[in-house]
Amino acid sequence: MAEMISSAATGVLGSVINKLAAMLTDKYNLARDVKQGIRSLQDELRTMEAMLLRLEDKDDDQIDPLAKDWRSKVRELSYDIEDCIDRFVLNHSHGDGGSTANFVHKAIQMVKTLFKDRGIAEEIRRLKRLVSEQSERGKCYYDSNQCLLASSSQPVLFDPRAPSLFQEARDLVGIDAPREEIISLLRCEDKEHKVVSIYGIGGQGKTTLAMEVYHKITEAAFDSRAFVSVSQTPDMKKLLRDILSQISKSHFDQSQMLETVEQLIRTVKECLKDKRYFILIDDIWSVSAWELVRSALPVNDNGSRIITTTRIEAVAKSCCTGIAAQMYQAKPLSHEDSQRLFFKRLFLSGDDCHPDLRKVSDDILKKCCGLPLAIISIAGLLANRSKAVEIWVNVLRSIAAAVDKNSPIDKMKRILLLSYFDLPHHLKSCLLYLSVFLEDSLIDCKQLILLWVAEGLIPGQDRESMEQLGRSYLNELINRSLVQPTKVDGDGTTVEQCRVHDVILEFIVSKAVEDNFVTIWNGNGFSKNYSSNKIRRLSIQKDISSRAEEIAETIKNGAQIRSINIFGSNSVLVTKHATEFLNSQVLRVLNIEVEYGKCSLGHVKSLGQLKYLRIHNYALVGKLPQDIEKLQHLETLDVRRQCLQKLPASIIQLQKLVRLHVYPSVRLPDGIGSLQALEALSTINLGIQSVKFIQGLGDLTNLKLLKIDWPCSTELRDMEDHKEACISTLSRLFSHLRELRVWQSDPDATCSFMASCVPTPPPLRKLVLNTRYLNCMGPQISSLVNLSRLSIRVHGEAGKEGINILASLPMLLSLSVRLFNDKDGDSGIVYPRNAINPQGFQRLLKFHFRCYWCDAALEFEPGAMPRLQRLMLELMARCQFKFGEGGLVLGLQNLAGLKHLAIDINCDAAVADEVEALENDIRDAAGVHPNSPMLHVRRLDQDIFSSMAQGCSRRPSDHPIPY
Repeated sequence: MAEMISSAATGVLGSVINKLAAMLTDKYNLARDVKQGIRSLQDELRTMEAMLLRLEDKDDDQIDPLAKDWRSKVRELSYDIEDCIDRFVLNHSHGDGGSTANFVHKAIQMVKTLFKDRGIAEEIRRLKRLVSEQSERGKCYYDSNQCLLASSSQPVLFDPRAPSLFQEARDLVGIDAPREEIISLLRCEDKEHKVVSIYGIGGQGKTTLAMEVYHKITEAAFDSRAFVSVSQTPDMKKLLRDILSQISKSHFDQSQMLETVEQLIRTVKECLKDKRYFILIDDIWSVSAWELVRSALPVNDNGSRIITTTRIEAVAKSCCTGIAAQMYQAKPLSHEDSQRLFFKRLFLSGDDCHPDLRKVSDDILKKCCGLPLAIISIAGLLANRSKAVEIWVNVLRSIAAAVDKNSPIDKMKRILLLSYFDLPHHLKSCLLYLSVFLEDSLIDCKQLILLWVAEGLIPGQDRESMEQLGRSYLNELINRSLVQPTKVDGDGTTVEQCRVHDVILEFIVSKAVEDNFVTIWNGNGFSKNYSSNKIRRLSIQKDISSRAEEIAETIKNGAQIRSINIFGSNSVLVTKHATEFLNSQVLRVLNIEVEYGKCSLGHVKSLGQLKYLRIHNYALVGKLPQDIEKLQHLETLDVRRQCLQKLPASIIQLQKLVRLHVYPSVRLPDGIGSLQALEALSTINLGIQSVKFIQGLGDLTNLKLLKIDWPCSTELRDMEDHKEACISTLSRLFSHLRELRVWQSDPDATCSFMASCVPTPPPLRKLVLNTRYLNCMGPQISSLVNLSRLSIRVHGEAGKEGINILASLPMLLSLSVRLFNDKDGDSGIVYPRNAINPQGFQRLLKFHFRCYWCDAALEFEPGAMPRLQRLMLELMARCQFKFGEGGLVLGLQNLAGLKHLAIDINCDAAVADEVEALENDIRDAAGVHPNSPMLHVRRLDQDIFSSMAQGCSRRPSDHPIPY
């Protein structure tokens, strides 16, 4: 059956039309009169779709209220029709087993009963009658002079200029003077406690300015630092835990036991009472929120500093009451800085702008009033259009009509409305879907695209092409500056993580709620659309503990709910009321991302339409239902944070399952080879799996991503057979895997399976590997000519030969090396300096070098790593180490492309003076570097580093690799 095609304008009209078309095929063999009824219904829906699209192209202020009401009713009607079809097909597809021929026969008979069965026939006739009525109403609003925007069938690539607008402030315009002014306000001769509160309207760059000050002030000047965002409806428990996670790992771990805000406040206060701290508190919306946060921040005489940002002047005044404080009003960009920001997005420089466009651009910028977000939004709109004067003039007229009209909506929102209505229809729903996420959250792009596909927001029938199209849609939203990229992969072409500016998110939420696209629980109640009481997509974003019963009842009665997203501290909902989620037969997405709580999934089997199931918390699920095979549409099952003992044997019958993510302690059933659609599998502990399972793993010919733990287990009766099965299976998979992570493995076994691989270069692009000596795997690693990302854990000396092996990889973009002492009980071993010469690493962009319980140093020779942009070093410096001339790092000035430098130094008190001198040398080297790279230098004490080292045996997911 054709997948859904929907937009913000049409809801699921396109989906209904395609599903009806599928029913006309020979597969269902419907009677002639039934087919005639379906065709009649299709024609009515196509007419309504055309009218609806034309209305959607108009600004809401231009649409008659009656037309708005008609538009909303058509959306809801289209949902009801699709739900009716889906429920019928689902309820009639649960038959007895049998041969394929019997199944096809039964399926045909079931679909034939669609109009013969009395109950469903009555419902269909009723819906058809409503469609006819709404079609007649809609003809009153039909405007034949309007034209539809055609969407391009070509994939949209990520524009590498787009992130430049959201990069660190050193690359932004108009930041230097206000940054230095705020730093001067924070300076003080004595040790008094001080606050600076930055305030101004949304979109003015307050957060960017505050973050630049936060990064500019040296970390060594403070004992503790933290950055947190409050947002409009704050989750104070999460906010206080965020502070703890940054100021004290041990106290953060203990805070998991604390249940009340008051307990967390006392804990934070105790941690900071004797320290000189620097805290940035972003986006405060109320005096009460500030007072709660302030109660956790002790006023001491250690010279502590606080920066706050807010849109509200009264809140800024409250932040500055009773203590030494200064208010700073964020200023709009000057015309010159506005030009620089505007041209930066559209051209390589302002000099590339044609003179005829300069006058138009000046008029456009006047309408933006110096607001960086407005300038970025309009630049994103123009970036997708021809650089012709008449095009820019038309945009100017649209802006003028939007911002100059007598409207209660502020200018920033009017400009965002213009950008929204300029979107092709297929992008509007994808943009509105971002309203399900928490404010200020960092969104995993891969997860977002999978959610779009599961929700039916991406057209198509082939899943892989739909995911590629989803990536194209995301690129277009980023190129239009409506979504901010926060993390880009090594080659700079794929965005891995993104966020939405809070001003843009406010706009998206208001549109999504107005269109009944998403219903949000924001702490005070459900957002409601004025024309509908039906919930289609539910996002629970704030604490519901006081009204859990009410919300559970709402969900239980929500037979039309298509997706449920739960965030934050809502463990009570998943612990006591999980079964309430399972009443909707049209549910496609269940995404639970709460902190704690036991979630029972015993009745998840009733969710026959479910495509995406993710339980992402640190609680116990207990077990999955034994008849999970009834989830025949399930494509993603993600329970990687759940300590399940085993998966039910029936899981191997999920023929559409593409991604399976579990905790390493989970035992999987034999017969895994039956999951031929499987493309991603993680994290599997081979040491606790049967030989039969491991052999079946080798049959997954479509597998592209595999993450495994491979310990030497004493539980296995026949270790040699088990080891041979692992080596054989991994050798078979190596020929088609794109990403492989092998953790906690026996290095000798790793060498064995890689040595037995086919001689032709494998397609592997990402590899995480545990080995003993680099030299022993030289030929195997050298053969990985397509490898772009490598994280390798080395026991013993890396050695010159080992470094040369890595340097020879022609496509390598990102490299992470973890170096461990290989001599038991000898924590004072000293390894020679590792020299990086100019012969290798020609494409490397990111390099992360970590040294645990051994001493190692690096030297970058002239011409080394010519394209390297990001360098992160974690080094040891103890009394046993002979610093020698130059210390731990030499030759930073030889890294010609360096833009970001972060160095963590673990040291004991005996070498404190030497380390301080080393830090000064590093800062001096960065200061004279032609690129003036962003610099972060941090000194770690022995206790902090011990906890880090103890975690080094964990899986890669616990220590994200900086790709």
